[in-house]
Amino acid sequence: MLERGAIAALNHLLAQQAWAAERLKIFAGQCAEFRNPPFPDLRVTIRENGLLDQAKTDSATSLVVKLKPGALPLLVARSESAFREIEIEGSAEFASTIQHLFRHLTWDVEEDLSRFLGDVLAHRVASQARAFAGWQREAATRVAENLAEYWTEEQPLLARPADVAKFRRDVDGLLDDLTRLEKRIQRLENFGKR
Repeated sequence: MLERGAIAALNHLLAQQAWAAERLKIFAGQCAEFRNPPFPDLRVTIRENGLLDQAKTDSATSLVVKLKPGALPLLVARSESAFREIEIEGSAEFASTIQHLFRHLTWDVEEDLSRFLGDVLAHRVASQARAFAGWQREAATRVAENLAEYWTEEQPLLARPADVAKFRRDVDGLLDDLTRLEKRIQRLENFGKR
């Protein structure tokens, strides 16, 4: 049941972005498996029109896409860091196409809302949602910057890069002094043995 819903959602995205289904057409008949724990594995077959079908159990898998648990929210948020959380095994050309879809396939929310709310209201709702999301990103960035400044300047919980560099230079200097001292001691010991 969950698999059919996921395939329907993906087909909706592919239908909204005709270029995406067009790119998948050349892989018609091939099977891809998506693994994203804790969700069940999703096995799909590419149809002639570039849309997806549920793969048969005996279908040979051409591509396996492994998403680490944190990858899905990052993909939805369009974060570049999501791609460090994805492993793809199989056909290189098929893998390249799937990666391209991950990077560029987007949901046209405004189009879907316009069917229920009308064009004008859908545009306003989508604009407000984008503004709110932008405000949240800015707020999160400001909070992170303020915390970093507080922890480095007011309550030194974090070290400033300049302080760390000075500490490393001091440690290196001490190591050099210790090495020279050990050599002097060695020379004195050798001199006393004569």
